[in-house]
Amino acid sequence: MLKGKSAVITGSTSGIGLAVAGALAARGVNILLNGFGDAADIRMLCARLARDHGVRVEHHGADMSKPAEIAEMMEHAVAVLGAVDILVNNAGIQFVSPIEEFPPEKWDAIIAINLVALFHTIRHAVPGMKKRKWGRIINIASAHSVVASPFKSAYVAAKHGVAGLTRTVALETATFGITCNAICPGYVLTPLVEKQIPDTAKARGITEAQVVSDVLLAAQPTKQFVTVEQVAALACFLAGDDAASITGTLQAIDGGWTAQ
Repeated sequence: MLKGKSAVITGSTSGIGLAVAGALAARGVNILLNGFGDAADIRMLCARLARDHGVRVEHHGADMSKPAEIAEMMEHAVAVLGAVDILVNNAGIQFVSPIEEFPPEKWDAIIAINLVALFHTIRHAVPGMKKRKWGRIINIASAHSVVASPFKSAYVAAKHGVAGLTRTVALETATFGITCNAICPGYVLTPLVEKQIPDTAKARGITEAQVVSDVLLAAQPTKQFVTVEQVAALACFLAGDDAASITGTLQAIDGGWTAQ
């Protein structure tokens, strides 16, 4: 069903993005990874995914805060893979601070990477998708696309923006065989979440263990972290033909967080 398609996945050298890349590769999708990391490690990662799944795997190190580099990455994807059939916008950063202490440069960086970058990847991907009458745009958003938490003003603002962008693109592309959906995970124990635990502890004046039990998992009735594999499985479903009539949606996978 997906064999022979090509996907660009931003922020995919670790965490959710890497899990999505592996799951799509296992279904025969050629992959362009994006993200930072040790060059040798990334080469080994590409080689392993290609070998294990019999697909082509490339990497582009575009900084998602820089539109020119995003454009170069999208052009490179077409050049090396032939097309961008599936676009997974996953790259993201986080910073935790009270609003009155929130550094403006951190606000700008979070909005740029978590929201503005999606505009740039999508605008480059859509023309080819329209021409082929097929495309899948999957935005990895967050439960913070529909609810808020203290001390995360930039992140919450960006993810609410992703929700609106997702719905708008879905409406614009609905007659071209293209779908655009957002996956809204609750807390997934990724490097991004692990890094915010000390900052949250400082902001709230509690221990890191209390952050996990009383802040992160307190939001999720299941009292369990969502796994990267669960998010990847949902992304693969949305990329497939069985999800052709699902577009413009925010797909919660949050342990019941937003049901409250």
